[in-house]
Amino acid sequence: MIVFDVKDWESAYENGRNIPGGTEYPGPWVAPAENFRNSANARLDLAYGEGARHRYDLFLPEGTPRGLFVFVHGGYWIALDKSYWSHLAAGAVARGWAVAIPSYDLCPDVSITDITGQVGAAIAHAANEIAGPIVISGHSAGGHLVSAMMCHDSPLPGAVQARLKHVVSISGLHDLRPLMNTARNDLLKLDMESAEANSPALKRPLPGVQLTAWVGGGERQEFLRQAALLPNIWHGLGARTACVVEPDRHHFSVIDGLADPDSPLMRAALDRAEATEPGK
Repeated sequence: MIVFDVKDWESAYENGRNIPGGTEYPGPWVAPAENFRNSANARLDLAYGEGARHRYDLFLPEGTPRGLFVFVHGGYWIALDKSYWSHLAAGAVARGWAVAIPSYDLCPDVSITDITGQVGAAIAHAANEIAGPIVISGHSAGGHLVSAMMCHDSPLPGAVQARLKHVVSISGLHDLRPLMNTARNDLLKLDMESAEANSPALKRPLPGVQLTAWVGGGERQEFLRQAALLPNIWHGLGARTACVVEPDRHHFSVIDGLADPDSPLMRAALDRAEATEPGK
């Protein structure tokens, strides 16, 4: 018999203090991100809206891009911006994809619903700049946000939905109701109605889009459960889904593979989209 009984929800969703060296993050990402940004073929701070944080960076490969890859950052919807993650564009750029990394407004200044709409607007703007198939990925809260893009009530315009091939939710949060039990909810302002309304696990997936939930084997049990939850439910609704537990990765190292074009994470994210390109 397996008994599930979470007595400390704060610890269940706390990563930094439960990972050796975890409290140092996001510091270790600053220099690699800046170095990549300074050396890459990039169009920085493209505006997708009127707000100061309504900006994204677009990293371009040599030649015509094979398509658009998007990375949406985490930070529990309350912290960080696009500048910490630029180096994670390296893997997709090396494979010939353009990569967009957006910022968005943060709670409590706006709601998670507002943020979801902003991410949709950023992806739509980048899609107008770059032709071809679209693959989107996001980490932690960003995993939630990209999963919301393939829900039946996606904020993406229909033409962009039609180009969306694959969503990769990395350590994503797919059911927001447990977060009402954490201190972060003082900033998130979730109640049962808004938590349910913003939970991809309680919605229907768009047809024809693949979902991969990717999570580190060394992550908190709640992140492992959240990763397994959405593919399980959406598989039952007819979607093509997968859940991958990558060994020896924790919540912060699990995204490292995005910087490597030959990593298991990048192969999982892009191989199938590349195989269906016209002429292949």
